[in-house]
Amino acid sequence: MRSLRRIRRTALAALSAGVLLAVAGCAEGGDRTAKGTTGTAEAKDVLLQPLASPGPGPFTASTARAPASPAPSATPDSAPPSATRTVHRVSGAAPGLYSGSRSVAACDVERQTRLLADDKDKGRAFAEASDIEAVQIPGYLKSLTPVVLSVDTQVTNHGYGGGSATAFQAVLQAGTAVLVDGRGMPRVRCACGNPLKPAGTADGKAAHRGERWPGYDPARVAAVDPGPRAATSLIIADTDDNTWIQRTVGDSGGRDRTPDDPPPFEPDAELLFPSPGRPTESAPPEPTPSDPSAPREPTDPGPGEPSDDSGDPPPGDPWEFEEGVPDVAPEPTQVFPAEPDEPAAPDEEPMEAGLGDGFTG
Repeated sequence: MRSLRRIRRTALAALSAGVLLAVAGCAEGGDRTAKGTTGTAEAKDVLLQPLASPGPGPFTASTARAPASPAPSATPDSAPPSATRTVHRVSGAAPGLYSGSRSVAACDVERQTRLLADDKDKGRAFAEASDIEAVQIPGYLKSLTPVVLSVDTQVTNHGYGGGSATAFQAVLQAGTAVLVDGRGMPRVRCACGNPLKPAGTADGKAAHRGERWPGYDPARVAAVDPGPRAATSLIIADTDDNTWIQRTVGDSGGRDRTPDDPPPFEPDAELLFPSPGRPTESAPPEPTPSDPSAPREPTDPGPGEPSDDSGDPPPGDPWEFEEGVPDVAPEPTQVFPAEPDEPAAPDEEPMEAGLGDGFTG
């Protein structure tokens, strides 16, 4: 009888643990941290979360005000998704990483605050997962900025279960409403009130669970890194007219304005993949140094060309360009005024002819 009771208790304990893990949505084998949050930063399972789905273990009801029918993410349906999983690191300060409508908040921050205040247990778990105290929740939420994800983005999400927050890796669909901090980091998912942290494992093989949405491509997923410094505003794309919006950090859109110095590319430009958040600025610098060198190339073989400057040193720009190439830079044969003077004694006639041609030209 004792053995049967022991077996029954073991089975019930295993079943209860399995239910808790399923409700929390955490990946397999997470280690419990000091705060009771199941950490799954190295998890191999990634949950796909469409923007309208609250996902497992929501903290609150939805407070999102995002458009109901967003454009398909990433690539069109006609383009087959890549079989290789690649997560691109993107700075939270990158213009166009987030979007929204002018003077319209993507989330109802006040309602989000009330919902967490009404449930003390969830509020305490939310605060622990966000590394703040429960009494700081109202001020913390007001310091965040409501925006919309422009691209599919991987994060460490947190579901609520068993009185605590459980962490799991998730990819949020483009169009998902989130609250971000001053360094551009997603901190709250408005569809469920879940606290967010930076993505764990970015690359490598992972089992993608959940419903795939049109245009989802595992090779075109972003993971946000903190911006270089805390910003006072974010440059986001206006989804209504494809222009730029400068949104003040911690503001719900009431102070939106057109940036004084907008980015030198259109909001819908494909710049986040594969070069995160950077326009292709590497191409223009290459022609600029080559332009001053172009007139020197036909004159390099002939020693008479530098004599056009009447013995003055060559122009500064070509020399600055040559300093970047050690094999070509300051060769003695290119010091044109000094070289012809030394062999003047043995052969004066050839030297005079060469100098005469150069100076008269």
